Amino acid sequence: MLPQRAVAKAENFRAGDFVVYPTHGVGTVDRIVTEEIAGHKLELIHITFDENRMTLRVPVNKARSAGLRKLSSRKQFDEVLATLKGRARIKRTMWSRRAQEYEAKINSGDPMAIAEVVRDLHRNAGQPDQSFSERQIFESALERLAAEYGALEGISKQEAIDKLLIFLKSA
Repeated sequence: MLPQRAVAKAENFRAGDFVVYPTHGVGTVDRIVTEEIAGHKLELIHITFDENRMTLRVPVNKARSAGLRKLSSRKQFDEVLATLKGRARIKRTMWSRRAQEYEAKINSGDPMAIAEVVRDLHRNAGQPDQSFSERQIFESALERLAAEYGALEGISKQEAIDKLLIFLKSA
């Protein structure tokens, strides 16, 4: 069964906050403004995703149901890192089914689910090579996890990727 997008708890967002939008990853709240759209006044959160030069406008009253959330706490991320150290659990189902499940976990925005994908698809030296699609899903999950880790630690995404890979190798 595919994980449902987690409904974030109600949070108050402010300009400058790092936030996680499930399908796009880590962004920054630019501003919260009231705009008139089709004759309706809506309070919108403007979120910028620098990496893909995109701005998303999310209605404040829909932010929670869309899964918009603040970054994980350090304590929560310590649990995520512990998951990375765990043993890979690879089901013996068809790759296409597993790939769908992995994509759903990545798009859930849940760092724990994303860490499971990274852990399960990580290959150490001496293990069989990954297929192209396995590699793509692994890199997608690693980048999504590293973006949140980097924002939390105040380091670049590349530094976060390097730290996560070292962490995985030490598992």
